[in-house]
This record gives sequence, structure tokens and C-alpha cells, in this order.
Amino acid sequence: MKIRTLVYSISLASAAMFSASYAQATELKVQTSFNSGDYAYQYLQDNWVPKLKKMTGGDVSINLMPIGSVVPYKETMSAVSMGLLDGDLTAPAYFTGKDPVFALMGDLVAGYDKPSQFLGFCKNGGGEKILQKAINAQVDGVKVVGCGPYKREALVSAVPIRSVEDLQGVKIRSPEGLAAAVFRRAGATPVNIPFSEVYTALQQGVVDAADASAYVNNDASGLNDIAKYPIYPGIHSMSSQQFTVNRNTWESLSQEDQQALHQWFYKSFNDLADAVHQQDEKLVARDKAEGDITVIDWPQAERDQLREIARGAWENFGEKSKLAQQALDAHLEYMKSKGLLKDKAAKPTGDESSGQG
Repeated sequence: MKIRTLVYSISLASAAMFSASYAQATELKVQTSFNSGDYAYQYLQDNWVPKLKKMTGGDVSINLMPIGSVVPYKETMSAVSMGLLDGDLTAPAYFTGKDPVFALMGDLVAGYDKPSQFLGFCKNGGGEKILQKAINAQVDGVKVVGCGPYKREALVSAVPIRSVEDLQGVKIRSPEGLAAAVFRRAGATPVNIPFSEVYTALQQGVVDAADASAYVNNDASGLNDIAKYPIYPGIHSMSSQQFTVNRNTWESLSQEDQQALHQWFYKSFNDLADAVHQQDEKLVARDKAEGDITVIDWPQAERDQLREIARGAWENFGEKSKLAQQALDAHLEYMKSKGLLKDKAAKPTGDESSGQG
């Protein structure tokens, strides 16, 4: 009888411990800026959503939801603040209308050569702190966990553009803002048309080139079939993402789980950048072998020249607000430390991750 009682007591204690552990587990409902069919969305779902559970010992899981699942894409910041979402994984550039700082944190056009450099700026160069200040100026109760890009866009072009000089007079589809300002300074003519009209505009000669997406995405949408002079690696856009969490939710996590979530973001995005790069490389090798498409790779000297031209546009945006200037100063300091600007004689010291950079 005593043995039965002991076994029963142990069973109750085990059940109580399991229930307590289960009750403490946190699922983060995070709205992203990805469509459900996007390569990046599927890659994170398949490879990195499961890893967060392992990294936190089952304490934290994440539910990545496609764009617009709960709120419109420009309202995620407020939704995280109010607790309608536990977090967002979205483009800071969506909030540029609130303050120009989000343009500089969202995509320093023609700035970095590789995603890992921008990720390094966010993690080690003050980027997270600047983005936190920017968000704090808009809403309360939002914690920045990390930021940075996962891809470098290829420039779609129906005409050969092999240098900065070749940009003169080229009609380039580009949304208004920092990208258009950079192209304009380089001598091109930006044309603001919706992305949905890019294919037709290229086909009909309304534009000569287009700010579109990564090589793998441009290939999938057929843009390279009608614009047969893509520039790869790209020379312009590297759109960043922000990963934020509701502050009350963040503070409910243990310090170990907070550190794991921070590590999870940077590991997942560096890995995703490698995966996208590998997909791009396979397609570029195929197109070069087939010979129907001429893939153009700018020499580093031309890339450096465009960066110097772009700096003037960055500086104009930096003058538009105090936070924007702080963001630009942080970018410039980090880029100089990595040898990405001409006024620094030292050579690049390398990247924060292995693989594609």
C-alpha cells in the first residue's frame, strides 16, 4: 500500500512539474513582411523555426506569419507596442514616412557589399541601438532584438551597364526615396512605377532597368528573360529587416532565452543569406553557360565610385532629422572601420560570418 502511495505521489509530482514547464513555454506570434510562398519565408520555417525551440530548451517557440496576417504591413510597429503581435520581422523602410532614420536603417543604398557587413553593423556597430532609439521615438513597449538584410538585390537591365558612366541617361524603375536619389546623383533617370508593372515596362521600353529583387526572384518572375543584362552581384539595394518583440513579452523571458533569441536572429539571417547567395550563384552559372543572358559583374573600383556618389544622398537624408544623422554617423564609422569608404586607407578587415560574406 505504501509503495502504491509513493508511486502515485511521484506521478503527481512529475505531472505538476510537466504542467509548470508547459505553462512557462512562450510562443511568439510574429508577423513578417514575407509572402507565404517566398523562398526566405519557407527557408526560415523549415530550418530555423524548429531551432529556436532547441536553442531555448523548449522555453520559446516562434510562429512566423506572412505579411498582412493580423495587421497591414505599415502597422506592425504599433501592433507590437499594443500587444496585438508578440513581434514583427519586417522592413524598417516601411516606416520612412515617420522619420527618415528608417530609410537609412532600412537600406543604405549602394553602401555595403555583402549582407554580413550590414548584419555586422547592426550587431556590433551600433545599428541595434539606433533602431531602438528610432522606434522609441514612435511607440512605447517595443524591444529591438536584431536587424539586417538577408539578400543583395541584382539590378535588372535590358541594356548593358558596365560602369558608373554607363548609368548616364538610363531610365531605371525605382521607388521614390533614397534609391531614387542615389540613381539620380549617378546620372540615371529614376522612374517611379509599381513593382507589378515592371515586367511590362521593361518589355515595352518604358524603362531600361529596374530595382527589383534578388537574382533568384528575378529569374522566377521572368525578368531576366526580357532584360538580358542583369548586374550581379547588385550595385544598389540591400533591404534590411528588423526583428522586434513586445517589451513585456521580452522581459518575461529569462536572460538565457533573451540571449538565445538574439543569437537565433543573427544565425538564421546569416545562414539565410548564404542560402540565397548559393541559389543565386547556381542560376548565374547556368545563365552564363547557356549564353543567352549576359551577367555583368562590376569591378570593385566602379562599386566604390558609386558608393562615394551615394554618400551625398545619404548625407541629405541624414540632415532631415536628428535620428537620421545619428544613423548615418554610425554607418559611416562602421564602414570606415571595414575599409568600405575611400577616406579610410586600411583594407577591409573581413566579415562577421563565413560563407557568402
